[in-house]
Amino acid sequence: MKWILVVLIGGVTPVQTDVQFDKLSDCLIAEEQLRNTYADAYEAWDKSAAVNIERRRDYRKAREFQERKLANTGTCIPHAGTDQAVAVTRGGEQPTGTTQPPPH
Repeated sequence: MKWILVVLIGGVTPVQTDVQFDKLSDCLIAEEQLRNTYADAYEAWDKSAAVNIERRRDYRKAREFQERKLANTGTCIPHAGTDQAVAVTRGGEQPTGTTQPPPH
């Protein structure tokens, strides 16, 4: 079975990356790398903002906004092996691969 990495924008909205893996372990490694990249980006922004934003209240507001902006996560889902897009679900549910019934 193949696995595909999907990015959840704001932790909710799935965006298909078209990055496929043969093993779940490889996909989970990519998921961890994605998480680390967002954490590093936030840390770099936070250091810069702490120095450049003079008023504490403005810094807190900017920090909350930046946290939401970088609140993206990755998740690995099974891939059906087709070129069809991942089905987007509503209500914060995990996305699933689209499948078609077998031909009769």
